[in-house]
Amino acid sequence: MGSQSDYSIMKDSEKILKILKIKHQVQIVSAHRTPKRMFEFAETAEKKGFAVIIAGAGGAAHLAGMVASLTTLPVLGVPIETKKLKGLDSLLSMAQMPKGVPIGCLAIDGAFNAGILAASIISNYDDKVKSNLEKWRRIQTQSIKKNISK
Repeated sequence: MGSQSDYSIMKDSEKILKILKIKHQVQIVSAHRTPKRMFEFAETAEKKGFAVIIAGAGGAAHLAGMVASLTTLPVLGVPIETKKLKGLDSLLSMAQMPKGVPIGCLAIDGAFNAGILAASIISNYDDKVKSNLEKWRRIQTQSIKKNISK
């Protein structure tokens, strides 16, 4: 995430990754304030065993795009709501990536779904994650009532 204040939203990604038993790390890496840290992280992520990167940021929200420009790993961007523009600035910064440097852009504050999407990507080659995700989805489906209780 781009800053400590983003954790209030990004903890939702962490929550579902824990439920699905997916090994993960949570780090503050700012494209603007810690560019050397961002470069080092992005350039070594694949060698360190990362399969997907979830990048949450608000405002100019360059983190996901900058990371994507430095790695071939899938990068999922979570635009964080901002006070002045309600996250539209963050969303457009991610959704309008230039040709050749794509990211998967989630909804504003969509950290939980970013975790689910990361799990879906990983489940293509990790049977344990696939099984955990399928189980979670079954439980999700079963939790929805068929009729309205009066």
